[in-house]
Amino acid sequence: MNDLAPVETGNELGSLPQWNLSDLYESPTAPTIDSDLAKAAGDSKAFRSRWEGRLAAASGEELATAVRGYEALQDLLGRVGGYAQLVYAGNMTDPEIARFYQIIQERITDIAADTLFFTLEINRLGDGDLQAKLLTPGLAHFGPWLDVVRAFRPHQLSDEAERLLHDKSVVGRAAWNRLFDETLAAQRFRFEGNELTVDATLNLLADRDAAKRKAAAKALSSGLRERAATFGLITNTLAKDKEIEDRWRSFPRPVSSRNLANQVEDKVVDALTTAVEAAFPRLSHRYYKIKASWFGQDHLDYWDRNAPLPDDSDRKIGWDKARGIVLDAYGAFSPELAKIGRRFFDKGWIDAATRPGKSPGAFAHPVTPSAHPYILLNYYGRTRDVMTLAHELGHGVHQVLAAPQGALMADTPLTLAETASVFGEMLTFRALLESDKDPKRRRILIAGKVEDMLNTVVRQIAFHEFETRLHDERRQGELTVERISEIWMETQRRSLGPALNFDDDYRIFWSYIPHFVHSPFYVYAYAFGDCLVNSLYAAYQSAPRGFAAKYLDMLAAGGSLRHKELLAPFGLDAAEPAFWERGLKMIEGLIDQLE
Repeated sequence: MNDLAPVETGNELGSLPQWNLSDLYESPTAPTIDSDLAKAAGDSKAFRSRWEGRLAAASGEELATAVRGYEALQDLLGRVGGYAQLVYAGNMTDPEIARFYQIIQERITDIAADTLFFTLEINRLGDGDLQAKLLTPGLAHFGPWLDVVRAFRPHQLSDEAERLLHDKSVVGRAAWNRLFDETLAAQRFRFEGNELTVDATLNLLADRDAAKRKAAAKALSSGLRERAATFGLITNTLAKDKEIEDRWRSFPRPVSSRNLANQVEDKVVDALTTAVEAAFPRLSHRYYKIKASWFGQDHLDYWDRNAPLPDDSDRKIGWDKARGIVLDAYGAFSPELAKIGRRFFDKGWIDAATRPGKSPGAFAHPVTPSAHPYILLNYYGRTRDVMTLAHELGHGVHQVLAAPQGALMADTPLTLAETASVFGEMLTFRALLESDKDPKRRRILIAGKVEDMLNTVVRQIAFHEFETRLHDERRQGELTVERISEIWMETQRRSLGPALNFDDDYRIFWSYIPHFVHSPFYVYAYAFGDCLVNSLYAAYQSAPRGFAAKYLDMLAAGGSLRHKELLAPFGLDAAEPAFWERGLKMIEGLIDQLE
């Protein structure tokens, strides 16, 4: 797990890397894990003994000292917790790894309980008192973090209630998340006599062979239905858990807590969703009708939605070539961007090989600012996989650039967390398009980009509508699997349009999407990021001089600035209705080219 050992795939993909986690710890049994946890436990108790009940009387400089101590604790716990998450993601079906992950979660939860008082007391400070303390330069540095903490003041519960929620989280929400992960990771889908993982089965939905796509879709549905009761129970339980906490904290809507955490106003998210939903007919409805015509049909079956075009050679792209494509695209925009990105390949910070038990999909984990990020992929060699590499590398570079902000302010709100990733995809797409003069291949590239954008914008807003309706209805009582599936089908048909055929086997497809379980209402961040990047890229095309430097500054700001401040240097404002329309127009323009 900790040694960089490329996997020889035996085909045109070449050697696929597995990550090297030894920069964090040598192994799950490393003595340094126990010593770091012991240090964190001792430091947390000392922190509590020194500061609990004393913040109101503390000077600005004393409060700054306390915040720095709190930050150091978050960084240390983030290192241990991040390592456990990465080991677990590498193999979710190994019982010893799962046990290690759970033990670390429980120990961190226990340790963090000693520092829980800190943000609660910060929120009890009067506005005038805190403003006076913020005149101290050392504390003023943490002003953006304090703003985020205090944004939750109206929703804070009593100290005892907050402590109870904290202590029970590891056997509550976190336990249900783990059940989902391990159930899906262990599930096998029967395809042509083989037993496939969920990721391998989903990959076949983009196979060149139509019969394989259909068989994979049916296998996926059959396997998911076997666990429908479990997935339904997980979904209902977590939705009810959220409803209870939202009610206690007086959040008016299920999405409100997410918006507050994202530092984005409800009206901005509402403007985004309204704009995208109004654009369904001229985006997804129109594109899938065009795609059906390329297949000589009036309609597409849902398993053909991401099918390669009829004249697509569906050639595989080896890992080394994929690396070159992405780094060259990054480098053409900014040599500094490519230099940081190259470290992920050279230092073993990427796990791209597919294997049973590994977490499906892809992510970039920031771990903690004193360490460095890691990237997980499941690489199959398609153009889409190259784009996923560009996407996750964008996250990774963003996390490296923001790390100097420290453990409290390096994290970017979700609304901006997708900016660097989607921008990296755009750079890679434009580089591929400019290097290929063959009209047929250019059409295939543009179609692939349109499909990726529809998946990022239209599909994610449809997911957002699904979540909104599900959580709204759950407030009235538990939903049957059948009712959840009905909501799913209604939102899918509305968003994807009449050119797609759906049968009953598609009804259960909501159950494998991890965002609904792990991060309720996360999904609109993808659409936010895509539309934002479309507007950003248009600004880059119209005024390229000096753009890269401003872009790197934006990424380096991490969570120290809000979206309005970050976008101001580019002349953009997400609160303006025209902002979202500008981003959607870029997708529409690509569909115009295809048509």
